Amino acid sequence: MPRLDIIPTVVDLSAAEIELSDLPNREFRLADAISKINKQYQYIIIDCPPSLGLLTVNALTAATSVLVPLQCEFYALEGLSQLMRTIDAVRGELNRNLAIQGIVLTMYDGRNNLSAMVAKDVRGHFGDLVYTTVVPRNVRVSEAPSFGQPVLIYDLKCPGSQAYAALAAELLRQEAQAA
Repeated sequence: MPRLDIIPTVVDLSAAEIELSDLPNREFRLADAISKINKQYQYIIIDCPPSLGLLTVNALTAATSVLVPLQCEFYALEGLSQLMRTIDAVRGELNRNLAIQGIVLTMYDGRNNLSAMVAKDVRGHFGDLVYTTVVPRNVRVSEAPSFGQPVLIYDLKCPGSQAYAALAAELLRQEAQAA
């Protein structure tokens, strides 16, 4: 895709957590690498695994903001609490400029009372940090990676694609208002 560079993960990255543990300034390795290229890009997006290990700490140390995707499921709320504590710790010790960009409700199923309950609880607790756009549970979103395509190319008309397009527009409006 024009104007898009992607650096995919590799299986060997799983060993990086162990290798980083003994290195000096281990929390800043990704920030140091990104600082060499960040002027070449308008946006750098770092997709992290749902674990809160040293790789995620590196990403938080390198980032200016965090966009939190939150599955509308019960245990996701516990993970969100732990993530918020980690963000506060990183902000206090490693990256004072780290901000929470927002929280995106994902895998929302309107037929499921639990999805509505999670959405209500998150909106009640985090208010304006929660995006208006909600990404529905959608099989086309799940299928797209197996075809090596982003969902917007795989099926532009599906509800998941439409939600991600709306989210991108919402993010751009938020950025414009902040400027």
